[in-house]
Amino acid sequence: MPSVAILVFPKVQALDVSGPMDVFDEANAFVAAERRYDVTLIGPRGFFHASNGMPMAAHEHYERATRKFDLVLVAGGPSLPSEAPDLVVLSCIKRLTALATRYGSICTGAFILGHAGLLNGRRVTTHWQNADALAQQFPLAEVDRDRIHVRDGALLTSAGVTAGIDLALAIVNEDHGSAVALAVAKRLVVVAQRQGGQSQFSPYIAAPSDDGSPLAVIYRFVMANLNGKLSVGDLAEHVGMSRRNFARFFLQEAKTTPGEFVEQARVDAARNLLEGSPLALKEIAFQCGFGTPHRMRQVFAKRLGVTPGQYRASFRSP
Repeated sequence: MPSVAILVFPKVQALDVSGPMDVFDEANAFVAAERRYDVTLIGPRGFFHASNGMPMAAHEHYERATRKFDLVLVAGGPSLPSEAPDLVVLSCIKRLTALATRYGSICTGAFILGHAGLLNGRRVTTHWQNADALAQQFPLAEVDRDRIHVRDGALLTSAGVTAGIDLALAIVNEDHGSAVALAVAKRLVVVAQRQGGQSQFSPYIAAPSDDGSPLAVIYRFVMANLNGKLSVGDLAEHVGMSRRNFARFFLQEAKTTPGEFVEQARVDAARNLLEGSPLALKEIAFQCGFGTPHRMRQVFAKRLGVTPGQYRASFRSP
């Protein structure tokens, strides 16, 4: 029976705990008894409250958790990006991960792994709002700001909140196959097989709040002209700046280069069309500014690890 430990704490995000637990529990209905997951919550003594006020209690206290688990996950919480974890928690997670076959985090649980020294030299992800903070606090980690979940060897990390369900489904898929993972996804009424390549967020979400700023002007211009020429020179001319000053300004304000932003905006637009329209790949490539399906395949492979066709098959609504 595969053993799973989920590390919890006061003000933990409840869905970071219950989401993966429900995935593992539903999976148990589709597999033989000896292959069912046995989930243990590791946390403080007595009752405590999640960030939404829900009372919770752990199965085992941190200091008593000394046995080997097949999988160890650290749940996230709103306070983790700004508050260092207790030394007892760090000692516990170091001990458990040293013994585990696989280990990782859900959402901001990555910060606990970082404080424990477990992210150094590893490729990881977390909630998009906290990705910059994770990279700043743990500069030896390679933070992927756009993936739903990432695996680097035995280390698994997921994006924000509901992405913990995606990570758990990926684990079920790895352990029991795609048929079981799909059955669980259907039972939970969630999108099946969001295998890590689907973007966490759209460039629209990251748009500046000040509609009159030069950055906002550029964002709107790019979104309205994805199939046009969007070189650095074109963008600089649109806001009346020199190419050099514009490139420096954009990097400072947007935390990415103009070219990176344009490419990501085009990928995002293509994702939406692949998920929600019957358009041919050739037409999507043209509308989104890739020019050819071949170029779109190259960019998708680089950014998402899948081809446009594979993305459509995995993520398009039935």
